[in-house]
Amino acid sequence: MMSLIERLGLGALHRLDPEVAHGLALRALRCNLAPSPGPVTTPRLQTTLADMYLPNPVGLAAGFDKNGTAVAPLSRAGFGFIEIGAATPLPQPGNPRPRLFRLSEDAAAINRFGFNNEGADAICGRLARRGAGIPVGLNLGANKTSTDRADDFARVMIAARNHVDFATVNVSSPNTEKLRDLQGKAALAALLDGVMEVRGATPVFLKIAPDLSEAEIADVAEVANAAGISAIIATNTTLGRDGLRSAHAQQAGGLSGAPLFEKSTRVLARLSTLTDIPLIGVGGVSSAEQAYAKICAGASAVQLYTALVYGGIGLVGEITRGLDALLARDGFDQVADAVGSRKGDWL
Repeated sequence: MMSLIERLGLGALHRLDPEVAHGLALRALRCNLAPSPGPVTTPRLQTTLADMYLPNPVGLAAGFDKNGTAVAPLSRAGFGFIEIGAATPLPQPGNPRPRLFRLSEDAAAINRFGFNNEGADAICGRLARRGAGIPVGLNLGANKTSTDRADDFARVMIAARNHVDFATVNVSSPNTEKLRDLQGKAALAALLDGVMEVRGATPVFLKIAPDLSEAEIADVAEVANAAGISAIIATNTTLGRDGLRSAHAQQAGGLSGAPLFEKSTRVLARLSTLTDIPLIGVGGVSSAEQAYAKICAGASAVQLYTALVYGGIGLVGEITRGLDALLARDGFDQVADAVGSRKGDWL
């Protein structure tokens, strides 16, 4: 259950502009004003992903800590792993404000940030000083003004490769014009080849959109299998707007949160029939039951972000402990044993 202090804090933040509130939440983390239980773990929750040890399979999705300024407190917030960024080769301001919208009636958010960040050099400099802890990854992006976006991904990979536990190729943000075109078969194969060539020993993940057709999902799986990547993150935000009630429903940008859960889980399950590459389930996870559903649909681990807007950082421990109880209830000795056990429910 959320503490009274956290409930009051969230209530205060929700009266502010969403982007201002997000900045204050990061500041509160840096000032150690948030729960810090350390990674929540049990023998049942411990697992591996891309040869990385995870104390639990619940991770933080990219976008919450874009510039890597709160890695240490986030590493103590209960997560099993975290992902920061996206980072682009050059700093960029992103799209004009307002660019983040709460859809409280839908337990969702829409953002059109456009990869605002301080640039790969500044972010990787912080990562180089982070010290030991849970696995930390960096989401790789391309500059809006770039004439060679594939080269941008490789440049950020070179900057990050000695300072991260994994790196994610993000070709699925809807907020950089034509970025999603890089999910096409030939373009994606060339981009991944370029990143893999310079990654050193760093595992490379691929993050895909939820709005892909059956044929496009099959193409992604084929390219990913050939490229030798270590995991696929399914999925990023959606351009869909079905069933929303909020006044902000038609804002441009990517929709995240509760409405994305079913769509992203179906993509995840379909992908699990096409590849043996480990999958990370993202999209609408706000409870232990939903994290468990993603795992049973084929995810080796899950990530969340938008749920923290409504449930606070204490939600991480709540989900992780609840996941342990669900695994025990169903007789699973390890989280890995549950992966894909009910994928048929989503196909």
